[in-house]
Amino acid sequence: MRSKAFFCLLPIFIASCTKEVKTKDSLLEHLPPNPSLVLKITNLTNFKSELKNNSNLKSIEGFSNIKKVADKIKGLEHLSTDKTCVLALYEVGKDNHDYILATKNDSGIFNVDSVSNKTVETLTYEETKVSKYNLDGLEVYSLRKNDDILLSSSMMLMENLIRVSENTPADPTLKKLYQASSLDKSATIFINPSGNTSLLALKEQDKTMDNPFSSWISLDFTANSDEVNLSGVAMAPDSTKNFINLFKGTSPLANKTPSYAPLTAQAILSYTFDDYQVFANNQNTYLDRAKKTDSLFNTIEEVGIIYLNKEKVVLLKSYGTESLYDYLESKKTASQDYQGSEIIELEDSNIVEEGFTPLVKDFESNFCTILENSFIFSEQKEALQTIISNHKSASSFDGDQGFKTAKASLASESSMLFVSNATGIDFFAEQELSTEVFEDVKDKDFKEQVFASQMVMDNGFGHFNLLVSKIEKNQERNTVSPLFTLELNTDLATDPQFVKNHRTKQQEIVVQDQNNVLYLISTDGKVLWTKQLDGRIQGEIQQVDIYKNGKLQLAFTTNDQFLILDRNGDEVPPFTIDFEGGNLNPLAVFDYDGSRNYRFVVTQGQKVYMYNNQGKIVRGFTFTDAPSNILDAPKHFRVGNKDYLVFKQDNSTLRILHRVGSDRIKVPEKIDFSSNEVFLYKNKFSVTNKTGVLHQIDTNGKLTATNFNLNPDHGFYATSNTLVFMDDNILSIKGKKVELELGVYSKPKIFYIYDKIYVGVTDIQNHQIYLYDSQAKPIPNFPVFGSSLIDLTDMDNDRRLELVAKDQENSLIVYKIN
Repeated sequence: MRSKAFFCLLPIFIASCTKEVKTKDSLLEHLPPNPSLVLKITNLTNFKSELKNNSNLKSIEGFSNIKKVADKIKGLEHLSTDKTCVLALYEVGKDNHDYILATKNDSGIFNVDSVSNKTVETLTYEETKVSKYNLDGLEVYSLRKNDDILLSSSMMLMENLIRVSENTPADPTLKKLYQASSLDKSATIFINPSGNTSLLALKEQDKTMDNPFSSWISLDFTANSDEVNLSGVAMAPDSTKNFINLFKGTSPLANKTPSYAPLTAQAILSYTFDDYQVFANNQNTYLDRAKKTDSLFNTIEEVGIIYLNKEKVVLLKSYGTESLYDYLESKKTASQDYQGSEIIELEDSNIVEEGFTPLVKDFESNFCTILENSFIFSEQKEALQTIISNHKSASSFDGDQGFKTAKASLASESSMLFVSNATGIDFFAEQELSTEVFEDVKDKDFKEQVFASQMVMDNGFGHFNLLVSKIEKNQERNTVSPLFTLELNTDLATDPQFVKNHRTKQQEIVVQDQNNVLYLISTDGKVLWTKQLDGRIQGEIQQVDIYKNGKLQLAFTTNDQFLILDRNGDEVPPFTIDFEGGNLNPLAVFDYDGSRNYRFVVTQGQKVYMYNNQGKIVRGFTFTDAPSNILDAPKHFRVGNKDYLVFKQDNSTLRILHRVGSDRIKVPEKIDFSSNEVFLYKNKFSVTNKTGVLHQIDTNGKLTATNFNLNPDHGFYATSNTLVFMDDNILSIKGKKVELELGVYSKPKIFYIYDKIYVGVTDIQNHQIYLYDSQAKPIPNFPVFGSSLIDLTDMDNDRRLELVAKDQENSLIVYKIN
């Protein structure tokens, strides 16, 4: 379908059709209505340089659809200005485009003295004089209007321009995007997908073109020698039936299709939404139908298309498989086992297309298999066998170097994601582009390039990333290098930690200094903002989404306050709550069902305060006054479908409560708690005492005690299946022991990143960081000297890790681990 083709082919098209200049509202107002493409060039010199030096653009200069436009634009090679320019393309006759360029008129702006074969004459149209240049057979028309100069390759366009009234308004959507465009980029491209069949070199079809992808799209242009990158927004008013409105009112999710696609896949196309019912309602609007939404697909949150050997395989990722599984079982006509997975043959071959058109079209769901929480459909059984075999051997598309190159420049969550190698682009070109342009694509060698498109829906806007890039070579792995070091105004007072930027999906850093100033620091070490607080932050900062709109806030307690700050560091009312007497524990945040109906738990001595999203006390919670002081932040665990709230008290009592505050499990044994937290390990509440005994309580209240003979200051950390101890200089991971150099060691930390376990520990005395995997094998090139481990993450979504630490001078330092 055309909307999908536009999304998939836009990277190669944009990389090809950019050849000249622009900026300023008066310039936009000069243009006749209905341009096919508008280009705003803020720095003509830089823009020309980027075009000239990019290898991807050079490789497609000869494409027939590009050459026709580029040949006409050659007349602008004599333009020289440091002012903003606007270049617009118009379709003038079938498969023919001419341009109009507008910019400020300066002396010498259009200098043709060096052209030996030229003529200049003056034409008159409606009492307006137009200069006609013939430069080596190339015609350029020039018109001065007030303080501006207008250039065009067509006298017809000039006549149209002259007839346009000064008061003719520009397209309001285009004008809005134009005014919001970046001044930091050399150029911004504005394109209207509607009706641009000729400019996009799409095949002519007998049927009417489907609803357009969006209205105008604004894309900031960036290029270096090996990459063309465009980022911006697509707009689609609510009243229009644009493709991107299918995702209106939904939030993007992490795309899992690449992890199921085989390494040999040509391309992947993934759509995500966090609420199927919202998507289904949008789907009815888009298709102009009144179909009742089917609860069969209520748990689907991703629709993926895997292009494999010129066939389509469709993936439906679910967070609950039962209802759809039962339905497919009822439609099963035959089945077979393949490498431990069942492939079933279906009698209902239209289930996927009927349920998810227009995302999926021209597809018969003849066969299906289930891998983890994903239903995978194919037209031919062999495609599923390939999928299963690659999945078993962990040979997936997300391990492809081209995909890794693309992901380095893309957000981690998308409403729409397309990534393709050269064979995928050949396939799409053959299906959707004119024969002439397809032959051009086929003759080019793109095996070293990756093509990607991404759209992230947010508040009615589609945030776009488009990429054509040379595939990065495999970098040397397991190298550790400092990314940046940042010295604050005074020493650090809290441990730095990573927090997510909901706009970019990247990780940033928050930390507080000795003057109680809170800092937010970007991925490249720039201080984004500071905020003076009245006291020291207790424990870790929690990220929450109290408005349920995908925008994250920072929640924490100081000694005597509970605060929530927004993305800009401003306080979110009414969450600035003072507590007389201070001595607050770290904040606990409970999200029982993952619904973002948060419970904020503040403990002060024996007092327990539970607040809801509106900052009001939760009246149904009865555990408001403990028999003795609360230690640390309370913990929330879910086992099965039951919730457990766990409190440590300084009278050696462990309280395990219901949501309402009454006892769910009574723990009669007194535990002389160590300084470590309570963890849920193998569905048992696990905590150590000061003599190194591990106490565990199961959900039936049964107690077990295992004496590990640990020192009183031992470290203890656990996840659901991994148990780690640090005792003197002995690190134990899942029972496997590692003897480290003699020193004074911090508590161990477990990091779970990309389905891998990392265990980190710091020798505080000797300022060395050690990092191990879940099998107690050291990560190469560790220890890192001169620093103390704080947090570990993938900061830029490029599957390389970053480690934030404190150096010996108590400054913040970030390492990159390749």
